[in-house]
Amino acid sequence: MSAWVLPDHIADVLPSEARHIEELRRGLLDTACSYGYELVMPPLLEHLESLLTGTGEALNLQTFKLVDQTSGRMLGLRADTTQQVARIDAHLLNRRGVTRLCYCGPVLHTWPDRPHATREPMQFGAEIFGHAGLEADLEVLELARACLDVAGVRGTSVDMADVRLVRGLLAGVEIDTETQRLVFAALASKDASELASLTKDFPATSRSGLRALMSLYGDSSVLDEAARALSGTPGIDGLLSDLRWLAARLGDARVTFDLSDLRGYSYYSGARFAIYAEGASDALVRGGRYDEVGAVFGRNRPAVGFSLDLKQVVGVVPMRALKPAIRAPWGEAEDVGAAISALRRRGETVVCVLPGRESEVDEFRCDRELVLAAGKWTVQAI
Repeated sequence: MSAWVLPDHIADVLPSEARHIEELRRGLLDTACSYGYELVMPPLLEHLESLLTGTGEALNLQTFKLVDQTSGRMLGLRADTTQQVARIDAHLLNRRGVTRLCYCGPVLHTWPDRPHATREPMQFGAEIFGHAGLEADLEVLELARACLDVAGVRGTSVDMADVRLVRGLLAGVEIDTETQRLVFAALASKDASELASLTKDFPATSRSGLRALMSLYGDSSVLDEAARALSGTPGIDGLLSDLRWLAARLGDARVTFDLSDLRGYSYYSGARFAIYAEGASDALVRGGRYDEVGAVFGRNRPAVGFSLDLKQVVGVVPMRALKPAIRAPWGEAEDVGAAISALRRRGETVVCVLPGRESEVDEFRCDRELVLAAGKWTVQAI
């Protein structure tokens, strides 16, 4: 095998796209900062139990594992940053009030999580800890939409669900972890025959409710249908009211509901959402409430957040125009060096042409040139 061949679903990011990703990273962090979110930088590598405790089988399968050569303990390369941020909130910050945290960094997946996806996403996310009210859910949703707006994503729609609905239907049903996983998968893929096979021995109320979920997707009228079809489900009125409250406060956003959508990691505990956009084959943003994650770190308090992959977002927006630059001659003379330095201090990009060689760039467009005219270095259009 050639030394320059990379593993499947792993790729270099070349200059123009890399600049786009970096500028987007700065824009998203600045947007989160404007909402009062503080930046944290968890390590890429952690003890395996810290990364996986309480997260379920899906994240375990996505995590690369290795042995620490200094301690002999199992380590993991993070596949998701939420668990790490929950640990930081619980153990390192340990604040009593509301904490808003954001992050941006690479994660690694053993398998791509969707067709044609990279196994090395650049994950950006934001989390609120310490507030159980819907106000925190709404703020996270608004921030997620603001981030996509900053990125230049257009034609977005918000799809909402609540995992408590399925938990209510399964309350009192004796079911092992593997069967529950298969039920969730059948609901997410809307596989009616598989769901019927898995639930044939369930109580009649649970069985009929789960089957009804598969047709409960669409606009806000779905919530009225759910209230009728699932009237005996514990907590149904409250969670449907929560979804109505959130949807009503999203302004002009296009909002849909898919009450059987259970995709993602198993730590979600309440309302959850996904944001789709024109040109994207899958959700660009996923988030929701996960009040139980901090419990594994000894501090169980409310939490809600979202994450997105910068590489995926960059792939669905138009390429940015090349950055204008100035071409300048290379020289050791003091006057040309001073002229170039002055231009750079003003924020200009100046590309020096080395003797006998033209520069080849993908990221900049040299539309002006530094030339010596009448004894002075001046910038002229090319």
